[in-house]
Amino acid sequence: MSTPSVRVVAIVPAAGSGRRMARRHPKQFLRLGGIPVLVRTLLELGRGGVIGGIVVVAPPAAVELTGRLVRRHRVPRVLGVVPGGRERQESVWLGLQAVPSGAEFVVVHDAVRPFVTPSLVRKVVEAARRFGAATCGLPVRETLKRARGGIVEATVDREGLWLVQTPQAFSRTLLWEAHEKARRDGFIGTDDAVLVERLGVPVRMVAGLAENLKITTPQDLARARGRVATRGGR
Repeated sequence: MSTPSVRVVAIVPAAGSGRRMARRHPKQFLRLGGIPVLVRTLLELGRGGVIGGIVVVAPPAAVELTGRLVRRHRVPRVLGVVPGGRERQESVWLGLQAVPSGAEFVVVHDAVRPFVTPSLVRKVVEAARRFGAATCGLPVRETLKRARGGIVEATVDREGLWLVQTPQAFSRTLLWEAHEKARRDGFIGTDDAVLVERLGVPVRMVAGLAENLKITTPQDLARARGRVATRGGR
C-alpha cells in the first residue's frame, strides 16, 4: 500500500472488541449486506472525492485479516492498516502516526458507522477548513431526566445539547497537539473533539444525519441489516 501525498486523510479506529454486541467476532467484522461492516464504512468514506487517503487501525491480532479484506473488496485510498491500542483514543493516536506528513486535515470516523454519506463528510471537512475543528451531531429533541438509583433527581435543560456522531475533522497539527496534551495529562476522552476542546479551541458543530447509525448492540445490527435490505444491498 503506497502513501501518496494527500491533503485530507481519514483515520478509522477499528480496534475495538465489541463486547456489547455479545458476538464471537468484533462488530466491525460482522456481515452487513454480504460484506463486513468495516468494509462498507471504508467504501462509503472513499466516495465523493473528499478523502484522499485512509488509515485503518485494526485489532493487533487482526491486522493481517483487515489487510486481506481491504484487498479482497478493492477498497480504494487505503494508505495502510496499523495495530491499535487498548483504548479508542490510543488507537487514533497510533493511526495519526501513519498519516502522511503532508496531510493538512484529519478526519476521524467510527468503523461501525457504515451509513455515512459523502455530503456529510464534505460538510464536516469544510467546517474544519474554516474553523480548524468540526464535529457533527443531532440536537436533543426529547425531554432529559437525571436519575440516581431509579429515582428522578432533575429535568435537564436540553437547550444546546447535541448527540455527537462522527465524522469529526481537524487540522492535522491541532489534532496532534490535542493528543499529545491528553497523553501528558493522562486524560482519556470519549471522542477526539473533547481533546481539542481542552486546548481552548472551539469545535464547530455541523448537523448530522439520523441514519448515521453507530452499530454497537444486536438491536443496532438488526436495524442496519433492515436498512440495507430495503436498499437492495446497496
